[in-house]
Amino acid sequence: MFVALNELLGASVDQPERSKLILLCATKTDASFLVHHFLSFYLKAGCKVCFLAFVQSFSHYNSVAQKLGVNLLTAKEEKQLVFFEGLKSANQVLFGGGQESGDPNPFQFVSGDGSDLKQLYHFVRTSLNPSDGGDQWKFPVLIVDDLGVLLSLGVQLADVLNFVHYCRATVNAELKGNLVFMVQSSEDSEDEENEVLVKALRHQANTVLWAEGLASGYCKEVHGQLTILEKDSWESGEAKDPQRVFQYQIQDKNVAFFARGMSAAVL
Repeated sequence: MFVALNELLGASVDQPERSKLILLCATKTDASFLVHHFLSFYLKAGCKVCFLAFVQSFSHYNSVAQKLGVNLLTAKEEKQLVFFEGLKSANQVLFGGGQESGDPNPFQFVSGDGSDLKQLYHFVRTSLNPSDGGDQWKFPVLIVDDLGVLLSLGVQLADVLNFVHYCRATVNAELKGNLVFMVQSSEDSEDEENEVLVKALRHQANTVLWAEGLASGYCKEVHGQLTILEKDSWESGEAKDPQRVFQYQIQDKNVAFFARGMSAAVL
């Protein structure tokens, strides 16, 4: 995890907030550092994590996590992390190989047989339900990278929104856990369904972290701009500014944040 980002959010691994929906959004930039941050943050916080990876392999996430001080293999072995590798599951559905466990493949819908996201939701619920003997983890967290991929795979927008609704009812309301969704967005995008999904998630989210590329183009010292919108502080009338904007530079094992126009390169 990135300590500087925790400081901006007022987050602590000792007392993480719960029953929250956190939206990570990227516009014309790679915001995967946000996904890696929250994955490592919740594992270090002692939460049970179900990670739906639709864009990268397990080895990729594990490689980055190790730089952040987390071993995903160990987390899986200790049953703290349930990792769903979408690329692998889609390959099994389309080209054979089947599920090792014999259970229905949560990605069965990619076969075009009319399946919806019920199996994927069932996978999430089963993965995060507390064990009968009591659970040693603080609370459950579902992380999805990237939710918009489901639309690209042919899932209807209504089905994706229903999936979000049921995840909120189960993880947020029933289990008092958190949801973290990554999506891509662009105002000039021709993908209307994706933009409807983004707007729906923005409306529901407690916190929005929106990463954007610089309007001026590539810069070695400044990689992008991050807008943090915290609805809770705005709705509760707290003095905290509900919307804050920072620029950032991604480093090997860290991310540096600074006010707009205040990077060392500019000064």
